[in-house]
Amino acid sequence: MTVRASLGARRRDILGQFLAEATTLATVGASFGIVTGIALSILLNAATPLPASVSPASVVLGVTLGMAVGILAGVYPASRASRLDPIAALRQE
Repeated sequence: MTVRASLGARRRDILGQFLAEATTLATVGASFGIVTGIALSILLNAATPLPASVSPASVVLGVTLGMAVGILAGVYPASRASRLDPIAALRQE
């Protein structure tokens, strides 16, 4: 981020990039979790007499919560990174 800031990126641009990265990572993680849950429910149905299923509402809820966690977890670091002075940040690296 310091390179982008030193090249003239605005605070809003850096904040947007941080939030997009955090949301993407959280959404991909939630998607992997959903796929794993569906696969385990199929395996459970095949291996045991216990009924197991995944409702579409829980899938939507999982993706929504994943995105929300990503946004919330990314706001603080994004705001800090967007406020850094590029010259001071490059000195520390």
